[in-house]
Amino acid sequence: MKTLLGRRTRMLAATTATAGLVLLTACTSSDDGGSGSKTAAGGVELVKAGQLTTCTHLPYPPFQSEIDGKVQGFDVALIDLVAKDLGVKQEILDTPFENFKTGAFLNSGECDLAAAGMTITEERKKNVDFSDPYFNATQAVLVDKKSGVTSLDDVKAKNVKLGAQAQTTGEDHVKKQGLDPVSFESSDAVLNGLRTGQVKAVVIDYPVVQGWLKDKANADAFEVAEQIDTGEEYGVTVKKGNTALREAINKALADAKADGTYKKLYEQWIGPYDESAASPAAS
Repeated sequence: MKTLLGRRTRMLAATTATAGLVLLTACTSSDDGGSGSKTAAGGVELVKAGQLTTCTHLPYPPFQSEIDGKVQGFDVALIDLVAKDLGVKQEILDTPFENFKTGAFLNSGECDLAAAGMTITEERKKNVDFSDPYFNATQAVLVDKKSGVTSLDDVKAKNVKLGAQAQTTGEDHVKKQGLDPVSFESSDAVLNGLRTGQVKAVVIDYPVVQGWLKDKANADAFEVAEQIDTGEEYGVTVKKGNTALREAINKALADAKADGTYKKLYEQWIGPYDESAASPAAS
């Protein structure tokens, strides 16, 4: 096993969008992952023959998380469509979230693309190329029902202890509002911090909250105090200049929206179809 930036990396091989992914072992290797060409359909060059390697950061439900031993989610299902078009299988490498700002694993040849419910920003565009946007995301202020908090302004006025995921646009947003949130390493850690009383409110992407509140115990104790429309759009990233793969991703996304597959996957993983969230303008 190899350790990267202090985190254990795991390779997960995709089967189908509905069946999810099977956990494999990731070991240091200099081979190309098997015989055959690294050039897939459409002239797309891959880092390993026969597979589309995706960098992500687990867990981040409903976009990607381990469920019953398989990595599944909205992003996983969408990238499965790209892999299918290329005539290969998807494999996933779990990496630190800070990697996505720099594109480090794309540049080093660890991954072909990164999909992690990632917001398109001008800062990140300096290091990676983004696909067309595939999801409009709002932030949610999630609070303990006993906190008396009704908004982010309330959090500030009442000096309520706030949490956010490190290195995310949610954390950036609240810091710009003059708040100093407790930083958690993952979305699960953020929500667990709220559940266990480490913080009384959190700011996190609303789709994550939607899934979390499906659990009755969570819904009984916590509520959304405010939704914040920050104009965020999610995109998939590739190494700068990798036009062929970027175009393949854009085509798969466009086809999925045109034939109803996107809507089906949205309803499966996120909830009732919200066309405004699902139809961002290309940037």
